[in-house]
Amino acid sequence: MKKITVLMPVYNEVNTLLPILEKVENADFCGLEKEIILIDDNSLDGTQKLYAKISHPVFYHKTNKGKGAALKTGLAHATGDIIIIQDADLEYNPDDYKALIEVLLADDADVVYGSRFLNMENSNTSVTSHYYGNKFLTYVTNLLFKTALTDMETCYKAFKAEFIKDINIESERFDFEPEITAKMLKKGARFKEVPISYNGRSHDEGKKISYIDGLDALWALFKFRYLK
Repeated sequence: MKKITVLMPVYNEVNTLLPILEKVENADFCGLEKEIILIDDNSLDGTQKLYAKISHPVFYHKTNKGKGAALKTGLAHATGDIIIIQDADLEYNPDDYKALIEVLLADDADVVYGSRFLNMENSNTSVTSHYYGNKFLTYVTNLLFKTALTDMETCYKAFKAEFIKDINIESERFDFEPEITAKMLKKGARFKEVPISYNGRSHDEGKKISYIDGLDALWALFKFRYLK
């Protein structure tokens, strides 16, 4: 493995984009070359003015399509041997990349999830509705697929590129998370979780996921388990 691609969907993150991008640029990539790709999902809050300060490739959606659609756009341009997903806010810390990458380099897994619930001392999951929603969706995932994940909905997912590049992503919004999990499990990919830190934010602070997205995720789990 020679290169890592970080895919960063961006939607209305004018206050956090540059700080998180700096953290990504300074992260430990275990000595591998890095490629950072941003996908702007039609930001309207001034975020797009920041791209003049950024040297990484940016791809634009003319309309707001959702996180899944943004990641599909990014994957079409990714050239890395490892693909890591990074949100454009400050909830997740790129200092945790090293732990995910090391598992893939050791060939101990094909897919690595960063779990917010394996290291609760370093995780701020104070938004209880999201906490219990995530735990419930993970429980359903384990029930349907006979696995033992602790955090299916985590943003931090790292893949060997050959395991994700040939997957047809159908979900356009946050139901990407259950879809990609379901399809990886059905594909027989080896999963491993590592603990990560987490600094959750509320809707007032810019969090975009809602209970409707939770219902969509639940439907996606059943759909991609039994109908696809």
